[in-house]
Amino acid sequence: MDLLRTPDDRFDDLAGFPLAPRWVEVANPDGGAAIRVATYAAGPDDAPADVPTVLMLHGEPTWSYLYRHVVDAVVEAGLRAEAVDMVGFGRSDKPAAIADHSYARHVAWTTEVVAALDLRDVVLLGQDWGGLIGLRLVAAEPDRYAGVVASNTGLPTGDTDMPAVWWQFRRAVEKASEPGRVLDVGRLVASGCVRGLSDADRAAYDAPFPDETFKAGPRAMPLLVPTRPDDPETERNRAAWEALGRYEKPFLVAFSDSDPITGAMGPVLRGHVPGAAGREHPTIEDAGHFLQEDAGAELGRVVGAFAGGLPH
Repeated sequence: MDLLRTPDDRFDDLAGFPLAPRWVEVANPDGGAAIRVATYAAGPDDAPADVPTVLMLHGEPTWSYLYRHVVDAVVEAGLRAEAVDMVGFGRSDKPAAIADHSYARHVAWTTEVVAALDLRDVVLLGQDWGGLIGLRLVAAEPDRYAGVVASNTGLPTGDTDMPAVWWQFRRAVEKASEPGRVLDVGRLVASGCVRGLSDADRAAYDAPFPDETFKAGPRAMPLLVPTRPDDPETERNRAAWEALGRYEKPFLVAFSDSDPITGAMGPVLRGHVPGAAGREHPTIEDAGHFLQEDAGAELGRVVGAFAGGLPH
C-alpha cells in the first residue's frame, strides 16, 4: 500500500481551527509502514475524570475541520472533545489506491484509534460515514460508549434502496474519478449546505488534497456504501442493527431538516434503539447534510446538553 502524506503547510492559517494534531498509528493491512492518523483534543485538562468526552467522527468528503463550531460549543459546556480524521482524509495518511479502502478497514482503523486513545465512557457523535463507522463501533463495544448522538447518518444494509439524490452524488464522484477529471471536494461540501459556504471554508476542505493523487479516499467512499443485500458488509451491518436494538444507554437522534440523503433514517433510529425511547429528539432547522457547517454552534449546544446531562 502506497501512502501519501499531505504537507503540513497546507493547513496553515485555517480560520477557526487552531487545534494541533496528535498522532496515532494504526496497522497497515498489507504489512507495510504503519498508517498515521490525526486526532484533535480540546477541552479542560483539569476537568474531573467523570466529565465525558465527545468523540466526533466526520464523513465523506470532509475532515475534522467540519466540527470546529461544534467543538467550541461542547468545550463551552465544560466537556472534552476528541475529533478524528478518517484514513485518507484531513491530516491523516492517504492510501493512494481506491482499492486500498474498504468499509471493514475503516471500521478496524477507527477501532484502533479509539483503543489507542483509551477512550472510555465517551459519547459518540457521528455524521455521514462517521455514523456508518461509529454505530458499528458502538454495536461491537457498547460498554465503551456512555451515549450516542446520531446526526444525518444511518447504517445501510442494502435491503432498502438509497435515495435518488445519493445515486446522483455517487455518479458524480464516479464521473470525476475518470482520467483527467478533477474531484472538486470543496464544491461537494458546499452542495450539502443550505446556508452557503465561504471561499475560505471551501479552501479548508480542499487543503488535505494537494492534487488528484491524494483523493482515493473521497473517490472510494461512495462505492463502499452497501447498496444490495449481498454486499460484503451487509451481514455485519445487520448484526450491528441487532446489537443497537439492545442498546439501552442514552441515544439521541439530532438530524437537520433539509437532508434528502439521510432524512428517512431519523425515524428508523428513533424507533429501533431502546435508548432513544421517551427522549425529545431535536431537529436542527435551516440546515443541510453538513449541518455542522450550517448550524454547528446549535448542534454543539444540543450535544453539550445531552452529554453533560448523562449520569457520571
